[in-house]
Amino acid sequence: MITRRRLLTILAGAAAMPVTAARAAPQPAQWKGIALGAQARIIVDHPDAPALIARATAEIRRLENIFSLYRRDSELSRLNRTGVLEEPSFEMAELLSLCAALHIRTGGAFDPTIQPLWAVWAEASVKGASPDKDLLARTRARTGWRHVRFSAERVAFSRPAMALTLNGIAQGYIADRVAAIFRESGIKDVLIDAGEIAALGHGPDGRDWQITLGRPGGRKIALSNLAVATSAPLGTTFDDDGTLGHIIDPRTGRPGGRWAGVSVVERSAAVADGLSTAFCLMEKSEIEAAKGSARVYLRPA
Repeated sequence: MITRRRLLTILAGAAAMPVTAARAAPQPAQWKGIALGAQARIIVDHPDAPALIARATAEIRRLENIFSLYRRDSELSRLNRTGVLEEPSFEMAELLSLCAALHIRTGGAFDPTIQPLWAVWAEASVKGASPDKDLLARTRARTGWRHVRFSAERVAFSRPAMALTLNGIAQGYIADRVAAIFRESGIKDVLIDAGEIAALGHGPDGRDWQITLGRPGGRKIALSNLAVATSAPLGTTFDDDGTLGHIIDPRTGRPGGRWAGVSVVERSAAVADGLSTAFCLMEKSEIEAAKGSARVYLRPA
């Protein structure tokens, strides 16, 4: 059972501000559709709202065509299919550079090459089973960030049948890019929730945006010009019993998770996204050593 329900929500400009009798204003422009594989909503209160919404949705589509595992012609799908990608986009090269930095920072806990392992566990779960040890060993031999070579001109795997997943970081990266579109357009107050949250400026009441971490009833924090990402190993599971979480530990080849949930606050939603994924697999002392300036909230298992 592999499901993940998300709702992409973008509030921009004065869209989040309550309309009172003293502030009679036109209703904000709204858009609803599908983005990042989830239901999406964009609300913008701005004279150029239609153009801003068009720019935001176009950027999301463009980045999906780079990072999506499920679009056959995306850059990532072509790389995984052939083992090489000539002339990658700037965004692909930039995100791979960020992946490399996070891999080092987390001592290898963040490793996008686990996609073959994820596929093996997903296939086994359909049959109500777990992969056998020999299959896991053979699959682990097809992983390892050290086997990824990339530059501005070329991305390639040095071992056959490798594959990447950027699902542990691309949503945050896309949130950062969409936030930049609104910021460049002069809109200071923006909330983008794509599963990972980028919060610019202030919320409806003029205070920092009020964010609930993890599940409803979770801890509340205030954010302004910061991002937060939350990962929970059992938030998505391979099995119907909900015991095999979706975060694969690259060091064992098996679903892992030392925490029920991890939230990371950083300036970049992409960095917060990657760190929250990796920190789920790490001891508290390791997290303290790797977190740098990030704020980390741990929910014990």
